[in-house]
Amino acid sequence: MSAPANARAIAAPQPERAHAMPFGAERRPDGSTRFRLWAPDARAVTLLLGPDGSPVPLERLDEGWFGLTVPGLPAGTPYRFRLADGTDVPDPASRAQAGGPFGPSLVWDPLAYDWQAAEWRGRPWHEAVIYELHCGAIAQPGGFAAVERRLDHLAGLGVTALELMPVADFAGSRGWGYDGVLPFAPASIYGTPNELKRLVDAAHQRGLMVLLDVVYNHFGPAGNFLPLYAKSFFDADRLTPWGPAIDFRRPQVRAFFRHNALYWLEEFRLDGLRLDAVHAIQDDSRPDILTEIADAARAAFPDRHIHLVLENDLNEARRLTGTPGPAGRYDAQWNDDLHHAAHVALTGEADGYYADYADAPVARLGRALAEGFIYQGDWSEGRQAPRGEPSAHLPPTAFVNFLQNHDQIGNRALGDRLAALAEPTAVAAMTAVLLLAPQIPLLFMGEEWGSRQPFPFFCDFEGELADIVRRGRREEFAQFAGFADAALPDALDPATFEVAVLEQPDDGEATSRLALVRQLLELRRRVVVPLLAARRIGPGIDRSRERMLDVAWMLAGGGWLRIVAHLAPDRGPAWEAPSGEILFESTPGLAAALAEGAEGWGTVVALEPAS
Repeated sequence: MSAPANARAIAAPQPERAHAMPFGAERRPDGSTRFRLWAPDARAVTLLLGPDGSPVPLERLDEGWFGLTVPGLPAGTPYRFRLADGTDVPDPASRAQAGGPFGPSLVWDPLAYDWQAAEWRGRPWHEAVIYELHCGAIAQPGGFAAVERRLDHLAGLGVTALELMPVADFAGSRGWGYDGVLPFAPASIYGTPNELKRLVDAAHQRGLMVLLDVVYNHFGPAGNFLPLYAKSFFDADRLTPWGPAIDFRRPQVRAFFRHNALYWLEEFRLDGLRLDAVHAIQDDSRPDILTEIADAARAAFPDRHIHLVLENDLNEARRLTGTPGPAGRYDAQWNDDLHHAAHVALTGEADGYYADYADAPVARLGRALAEGFIYQGDWSEGRQAPRGEPSAHLPPTAFVNFLQNHDQIGNRALGDRLAALAEPTAVAAMTAVLLLAPQIPLLFMGEEWGSRQPFPFFCDFEGELADIVRRGRREEFAQFAGFADAALPDALDPATFEVAVLEQPDDGEATSRLALVRQLLELRRRVVVPLLAARRIGPGIDRSRERMLDVAWMLAGGGWLRIVAHLAPDRGPAWEAPSGEILFESTPGLAAALAEGAEGWGTVVALEPAS
């Protein structure tokens, strides 16, 4: 990726630097702390300091700001803001919380952590093999320390990047994290900010990148106090599934999220961000907030590999790196299209959004591998509208491919994993396609050993909000055949979370799958990654038909990287067998057997000479 032209004039942040922000509690070199809150609807704001909440009135500043500098506060001092009506609220830019969003904020010293991998500058994007995980469900007990204990396993597997589901503080003792309300404060149920830094530091010492999911399209429904004193943070005239849209026309709002992205990248030395559901961000400014965030990140860290990834249901190819012109600023997008086609091919499911892929799932999978998006402006029957933009010109690394992730498991009625829905040989064949194709592969925690543990949606709301969640889940799954209301797990029940906590089985099937994934990732490291590094992998050619997947990518200098897979349990048609160097066969002799018609699920990957 290239930094903006003015990047050289911007000093690279050092590991020990705090990210300077115009809001929140900022510790100063002289030991004082500057407090600043944007509260345009507040008549007055009082700072409550210490365990006893000693009141100190904030000064009213211009344009809705309140602020004050207080000398001599030690790190760890609790504080809150009190509004004129007596309501106590946390700092929306709090760096740390004691007990979640309903507890006090803490004055935090971002310089206190002593980085060990201070020279780490990251890894290039084409080396990424991503492992998505939930910090609370990675083990029992969970948290940042629990993730750290898994690092040696992941490094040995061949993973090169962790992707943490959101860690911004949220209400309750468990949740996916996408209902965060304090975007700058790592969730206290997972550990302190320094424990998160220690996790990142330990990952870097093992050569692992760390990416973080961030949510900039809404705030959670519990613990968000912004409407009490900053109604103009939101636009009541534009509604989203979560209520009034965040109003990115406001410079204070734009600064809040721009600084949030830079904060995670600077203070926590994260290697990148995945921006959740950006299609739900309503912003017609020029530049829009996505462009502004990307430009700021590229400019601020010119000497580091910083990776920015989108989840975007609109399939906006113009936002992705490799797009001609100035618009392409993001390294990659999660490719839901590929997942949906692969899932239909493996399971035969055709309910809900899978209906758009059910007519020819293998052919659609071939298009996703060759060209990126399946829907590139094509008509979607499910949406009754065209969807997407042309993407065949983009490099393969502009797409993150996956067979499972938190959404595609947890948003199922029962949270069931692919291993519980498809035959092991089928999943193994598709896993080879995933890990040896030139796109960026992503595994969800436990997928490496074929986990059958459910990962259902879980949260910890109370009262009417809990009832709304339960009712919404029932309505959401009414469109899926086989939905049984009595079987739907209660997302609010602690037992639903406990079912999701990862456990590694000690059996032959898990051991065999682990060995396969290690083999495939080692092959990717040895063959596919060097081709990507040399930019030798060019456009893809798709020759898939019925249940035969056949995609080849042209190699600069001649030859092809070719993947052929029979994606069915029966005998396949006679097919042109791969030639040249056979890199992988699901079963010995499969490449040669294709000419006669292969029996059962299987994948062959080859480096073919130029014809």
